[in-house]
Amino acid sequence: MKFAATINEFVSRGHHAGFTLVEVLAALMFMAIVIPVTVQALHLSSLSGEVAVRKAEAARVADRVLNEAIVTGNYGPQNGTITENGREFRWTLRSETWPIDAMQLITAEVTYSAQGRDYPVHLSTLVYSQSVLP
Repeated sequence: MKFAATINEFVSRGHHAGFTLVEVLAALMFMAIVIPVTVQALHLSSLSGEVAVRKAEAARVADRVLNEAIVTGNYGPQNGTITENGREFRWTLRSETWPIDAMQLITAEVTYSAQGRDYPVHLSTLVYSQSVLP
């Protein structure tokens, strides 16, 4: 009962429980700063997650293009599109002469889109030139 008496004394002295206008305005200003920062952080994390997934898919496409070029022995410049998981990936294949051991540097570049922007993935490997193989 002592607690109830303390509350009654507090209210009877003219003090009212609640927030002042200054406290409400300070809370609103704090929220006006925190909410846009939080939304931007969520947007960036969403973008990075989407880019990571698409980058992994593009790396698989580049690996497939390189393996196919090695198996067929066709290292010349090529390009095309591959659809994986319902998404289109544009790829190009190019080769350069490697200065050591008569090898070719084959590079597959795959371009993917995430949230309206294009990003490239490069995957390269070395193979013996056709003229050196028996």
